Amino acid sequence: MKYSIIIPVYNRPDEADELLESLCQQTVKDFEVVVVEDGSATPCRAVVEKYADRLNVKYLVKENGGPGPARNYGVERAEGDYVLILDSDCVVPEGYLAAIETELEQNPCDAFGGPDAAHESFTPIQKAISYSMTSFFTTGGIRGGKKKMDKFYPRSFNMGMRRSVYQSLGGFAKMRFGEDIDFSYRIVEAGYSCRLFPAAWVWHKRRTDFDKFFKQVFNSGIARINLEKRHPGTMKLVHTLPMVFTVGVIFLLVSAVVLKLALPATAWFVAPLLPLLLYVLLIFCDASTQNRSLVIGYYAVIAAFVQLMGYGLGFLKAWWLRCVLGKDEFAAFEKNFYD
Repeated sequence: MKYSIIIPVYNRPDEADELLESLCQQTVKDFEVVVVEDGSATPCRAVVEKYADRLNVKYLVKENGGPGPARNYGVERAEGDYVLILDSDCVVPEGYLAAIETELEQNPCDAFGGPDAAHESFTPIQKAISYSMTSFFTTGGIRGGKKKMDKFYPRSFNMGMRRSVYQSLGGFAKMRFGEDIDFSYRIVEAGYSCRLFPAAWVWHKRRTDFDKFFKQVFNSGIARINLEKRHPGTMKLVHTLPMVFTVGVIFLLVSAVVLKLALPATAWFVAPLLPLLLYVLLIFCDASTQNRSLVIGYYAVIAAFVQLMGYGLGFLKAWWLRCVLGKDEFAAFEKNFYD
């Protein structure tokens, strides 16, 4: 068997249903699916059993331990030459496996990953979050699936590798957040070849509301400091920009308040807010144009600030706890390790 698709699931039977249905439509058929139930209170056994006559699917159950250990548990019981890691909130187009097959035939490599996109059925908020996570004006385009001159580090929502590579590196570490980037760093550091497969994209729902999205990016900001501790020198300038943005927004807002209090009879307090207003206009226009929707443009403004400031605040918290106070890796996640 060539491919084993590993899907960790935690309380998401509806999402698992959509993903399994999309896997039934693949033009390449030489694969198995390994669904790992990670201690869910709402299991998806019935959903998986529904596809037993359409897919070569295994359903495994383990105690909750987070996505990394769940993926490792699945790979240990997989049979394919390659393992493909997908998040349960993804849906794949019918040519997904065919695109991977073509890339591996034309230019073989040890590990790879693909980009993501927003589906037409996504809500306006989901589309706005997808825009925020991939736009040049928010992430610098580093998550947009474009080829870059530096090394490529796949993410766990859509990544794959030879099973022998996975096993040789011991799989994902027991990190709650950032475990996929840690694994990607270890793949490259071990000298394995790793490429972006632009045509092997997935539809990725990400978070469905801004509260969940904030928690996600806040934890990602924390993870960035932990990753730098594990892999010194991997933090780049682009990784610090959300923190700079966050500090800048706070400074400009405080400046506006101070000016208003000091000069109540003038409108000078508006001056510090102009950069923020220009950024809001930029995001609104770009997102509205790309999505052909003013509503998505409006939500994209909120998503951009949630993403950048959530990440920035998590980054600052972890920096204070780990770099200033010398706490361990788990300290910054004590209140949200199992969220």
